[in-house]
Amino acid sequence: MFQTFEAQSSPDQGPPRLKALRAEMAARGFDAFLVPRADAHQGEYVAPRDARLEWLTGFSGSAGFCAVLPEVAGVFIDGRYRVQVRAEVASDFTPVHWPEIQLPDWLQEQLPGGVVAYDPWLHTVSEIAALREKLSGFTLTPTDNLVDAIWPDQPAPPDAPFTAHPLEQAGESHADKRARLADAMGEDAVVLTLPDSIAWLLNIRGTDIARNPVPQALAVLHKTGKVSLFCGEGKATDVADHLGGDVGIHNMADFLDDLQGLTGTVLVDAKSSPDIVVTTLRDAGCDVVQGKDPCILPKACKNPIEIAGAKAAHERDAVAMVRFLAWLDAKAPIGGLTEIDVVKALEDFRRQTNALRDISFETICGAGPNGAIVHYRVSEKTNRPVVQGDLLLVDSGGQYVDGTTDITRTMAIGAPTAEHRACYTRVLQGMVAVSRIRFPKGVGGQHLDALARAPLWLAGQDYDHGTGHGVGSYLSVHEGPQGISRRAEVALQTGMILSNEPGYYREGAFGIRIENLIVVVDAPALPGGDDREMLSFDTLTYVPFDRRLIDTNLLTQAERDWIDTYHADTLALLAPRLDEETSKWLAAACAPL
Repeated sequence: MFQTFEAQSSPDQGPPRLKALRAEMAARGFDAFLVPRADAHQGEYVAPRDARLEWLTGFSGSAGFCAVLPEVAGVFIDGRYRVQVRAEVASDFTPVHWPEIQLPDWLQEQLPGGVVAYDPWLHTVSEIAALREKLSGFTLTPTDNLVDAIWPDQPAPPDAPFTAHPLEQAGESHADKRARLADAMGEDAVVLTLPDSIAWLLNIRGTDIARNPVPQALAVLHKTGKVSLFCGEGKATDVADHLGGDVGIHNMADFLDDLQGLTGTVLVDAKSSPDIVVTTLRDAGCDVVQGKDPCILPKACKNPIEIAGAKAAHERDAVAMVRFLAWLDAKAPIGGLTEIDVVKALEDFRRQTNALRDISFETICGAGPNGAIVHYRVSEKTNRPVVQGDLLLVDSGGQYVDGTTDITRTMAIGAPTAEHRACYTRVLQGMVAVSRIRFPKGVGGQHLDALARAPLWLAGQDYDHGTGHGVGSYLSVHEGPQGISRRAEVALQTGMILSNEPGYYREGAFGIRIENLIVVVDAPALPGGDDREMLSFDTLTYVPFDRRLIDTNLLTQAERDWIDTYHADTLALLAPRLDEETSKWLAAACAPL
């Protein structure tokens, strides 16, 4: 299962590909062409066929885009990737700090005006509307994809068949889901373009995107509750009986023709739908209403069956993690381990559960300075030995039919320094603060983000990623709309599963991240409280923290108590499922502080 990451473009390949793209632009009279890290479905991950940004530039991160002009090619990346991008792209490409620098401002600095071409399948309605509003002196022109025109060996689209997600795991039939959404619809139809929304609504799964069990498909939900499903030929044959007569199966090539046949009001999510959807509907005379994908919120609020499945998946995954950590503690002092060895071992422990469908994302395993690269992926070229004095950051997860897991632990290899322990403890304090909090209904993740950062802020430190993201139910490991970050405005609701993962990264030295998954629950009333409805978090992840890295002098008594209780619960939950030797290791790892 394990594959080392190898970019589709190396720095020496980038310049000739960039030259070919510029020649194509010149032939068509374009002054700029936009190359996003996106496909028609706007997911975080893309199939090899759609990895245009990586093929052109070498940049392999999960977010960003390139704006190619005749004299400059800007690669726009956020704070997670500013170390990574410098290692992956040739000097012909210019890293641009985004979102601090916005594309319209950058374009107007670089060019006096001109024609900016874009693929209308790869940019959302809201993206293009914002560009049109902010760009002056430029003409935005939709076109077929210019990268495809110069990519001679572009991979074929994914063709694996879809599968049915069983009712005993979904907790609600797709007929009931369709009826529930249709009853709440004010429009005649809704266009769905997000694969995880379609997967949730129809209780189907796929293997089109590595590590994410989603089907690449498009759909239209009608007011009647019926659905038109569009996908590659033959991909839905195996789920035809599961879908039944109220779900029509059509070829993907017929999607735009079907949109042209719609009438009345049609809802489109401007933040996720390709721009071409709206232009097609308007050309057909439809009344286009922009609103939120109606699957997003109900998908995020897991039902009791899904939460029970998540707990079972996390307990199973925790057994694999503890076996891995015990193995690491035994092997690391001997020496000879590399990051790739660690990744292979961890994935093997997960496979030994006999329940793993796939890992939930490419395992991040960064030793020493590689740990400071937030979304680092090891390759044969970057593979670093795990040596004494290192911190080792391992961020990983599993896809099980009953749940999706995501966990990060940072371990000391040998004796940690005082600075290692101080930074680790501040990160742990932030994670504990989020885990312990109670909050009123209506509070969003942006209100909780500062809790995780406060211990670091007091030391003049911070991290350049969100504190938490939503997680699907045997779906995408990154799921909206819920989150814990400065931009997470959606009110948290019961049943939402999120990550809780503060960190600290010192470039060229080490990285620290600690991550558990948590689920929003109703908080019981407290003596002396008012009648306000309150929420809190239940922890799903039970794997010990590295006690060698905890500076107990920095902890409050409440923090010590929480950690001790967490470790006691971890030991009680997992020890009966472990062999005697690993159980002894776990008992020591979970000893009271």
